[in-house]
Amino acid sequence: MDKLAGRVAVVTGAASGIGLALAQRFAAEGMRVVLADVEAGPLAAAEKELAASGAEVLAQVTDVSRAESVQALADAALARFGAVHVVCNNAGVVTAGPVHELSQQDWEWVLGVNLWGPIYGVRSFLPILMKQDEAHILSTASTAGLVADAAIGAYNVSKFGVVALMETLARELRGTSVGVSVLCPGPINTRIVDAERNRPDDKAVHSESDAERKFYATAGPALAKGMEPAEVAALVVRAIREQRFWILTHPESKKALRKRLELLEADDALFRQ
Repeated sequence: MDKLAGRVAVVTGAASGIGLALAQRFAAEGMRVVLADVEAGPLAAAEKELAASGAEVLAQVTDVSRAESVQALADAALARFGAVHVVCNNAGVVTAGPVHELSQQDWEWVLGVNLWGPIYGVRSFLPILMKQDEAHILSTASTAGLVADAAIGAYNVSKFGVVALMETLARELRGTSVGVSVLCPGPINTRIVDAERNRPDDKAVHSESDAERKFYATAGPALAKGMEPAEVAALVVRAIREQRFWILTHPESKKALRKRLELLEADDALFRQ
């Protein structure tokens, strides 16, 4: 998909981090942009910023964990612009703690946003994308969707699911006008470790643990030193233009994958190390 100017992009989680950077980059490419986020205040600020730059923008408060909210987003995009050409299922959250200590609400919240969000995005937007001469759909997974780490079990499960979803979609859409990508970021300078600010009241039951405190103590500083979201957005635009499926921000991710395969070939070595 080479031509972006004049086309319509939809980005979830667009009020901050990678989502905002994607929206900014799409606007710079001359696209019309639909911004979606659960945070109304930051979303309005992002809309104002992009509109001031001369972009055509629509902002829609959206809870991607609810099918009807994602469908309303699709309907609003069509009503305003008449078409959608690029969709980025990007909204994401994280919570931490040992798997056996995570509450049901922890699992429901993380899987609702991270996995059901992309599923709903595919269900609502793919019929629209398939009517275009060219289109592209992307979902944000993580290196945690390639190699699991301790203390973020719900996040790992959600991101492995996103990778599987997009791999399946890529195979099903081969030969069509719709391109597919999965974004697997490593450390990026975003506020995802502050995601609890957006946890809804009905998903608020959570017990803190030493593992959780340790995770946040190390993850926050690591992300602050990570790649800037604008760099990620540039990689995404390149992948859309070149019809690339995998978007890995950090080459060392491949080393971790090779190690995973080595452990697999060694049978139970993973559990004996």
